[in-house]
Formats: sequence, structure tokens, C-alpha cells
Amino acid sequence: MRVELVSHTHDPERTVAAAIRLCYSASDIGEIRDGIDDAEAARLIGKVLKLGHLSVLEHASFTFAIEGISRACSHQLVRHRMASFSQQSQRYVKMRTCEFVIPPAVASKAGARELVDAAYDHLQTAYNELLEAGVTAEDARYILPNAAETKIIMTANARSLLNFFELRLCTRAQWEIRQLAEMMLDKVRLICPIIFAAAGPTCETSGYCREGDMSCGKAEAVRFPGDKEAH
Repeated sequence: MRVELVSHTHDPERTVAAAIRLCYSASDIGEIRDGIDDAEAARLIGKVLKLGHLSVLEHASFTFAIEGISRACSHQLVRHRMASFSQQSQRYVKMRTCEFVIPPAVASKAGARELVDAAYDHLQTAYNELLEAGVTAEDARYILPNAAETKIIMTANARSLLNFFELRLCTRAQWEIRQLAEMMLDKVRLICPIIFAAAGPTCETSGYCREGDMSCGKAEAVRFPGDKEAH
């Protein structure tokens, strides 16, 4: 898996801080920006994070280049609808030498790695033979597994990323997208240490869990009507 932060809003935390100040100021925007130093930006952002007034975070956006994730992972990733995605197409790109993601639990289990390697080799051979027989890539791809690697560019604002990290850094998230979320968080924290200082699952940031009956028990689960007794 490879993750690169390829672009982001210029001076994102100062931009967000200016948006916060603007809501309560009669001054020109240029004057507002000029009057905000790092300490003031930290104060303003900390205040809205505490209050939950997060719409101002949407003024900071981040674009990631992501490679080496499986289609199983990308299918979960694109469910985050408040983001933009451009993904390598299996309709038009011929996957003649496809790489496959192997879950650690499979790779570490005796005999399992050999089993999946053989299955992937068989599918790759069959896929290539379909192409040679004149089948189009968009139809040959039907035999490729969820493990097939893909590439994707993702753009999201800071508010959406906080939600993404809350959900995908949870221990209930699948290992691959959790690893992706960890790598993305490392990248954005270098650029926005204040906004993303407390990013993560609610068990770590707020001391409670929204997973209900599916909670891992790390924090007290919020109970909903119809839930069973707490773990």
C-alpha cells in the first residue's frame, strides 16, 4: 500500500481560522487573514472542534494518491460520499499482470497462502486467455477477485476526513482500510496538526462507542432501542 498527499489547500489551518473569524467580524477578509497568527489559529480551531461547529473545516481540502489497495478496500472507501474519487478502470485498463492483495490472516495460516496463490494464478491465466480470445477487458474483468489491486485518487475536506478517521480507525473496521486510514492521518497531521490532533474513533476521542452490540469493549457502548445487554 502506498499513500501520497499530492495537494492540499494552501495554509489550510489559517484558512479555516479566517472562516471562523469571518462569521463574527465586520472586517475585510484580507484584514482578518492578516490578523491571524499560529496561536490565534490554534485557539479558534480548538474552539470550534470543542463546540462541534465543523462546517468551517470544509474550506480545507486534501488530495491523496493511493496505490496497492484491493478492490475490496476501494469498495469500502468510495462509500464515503462526501469525497471525490477517480479510480483505475478495469473496463479500459487490461490487467494482464495484476497484483493481488493477500490478507495477513491468510498469509500467516499454514497452506492458505499457497491455496490463494494458486487461485490467483489460475484466474490471471484465464483472464489473459479471455483477452486473447477477443473478449473485451470490461467483460473479462468479471473473473477478477476483490483482491485485485487498484489505484485511486481521493479528494476530501477536513470535516469529511475527521468522519472517515472516526469510522475507519475503529478496531471494527477491516484491517486494510484501517491501515489506509492510519497512513492518511499521518500525512494530514503533518500539514494540519491542530485540526487532526484528536482524530480517531470515539472510544479514544470521547470515551464512548457507537458500535452497540458490536463494540469491542474498549469503551462503554451507547445503547440504542433493541440492543442486547452491554458486553
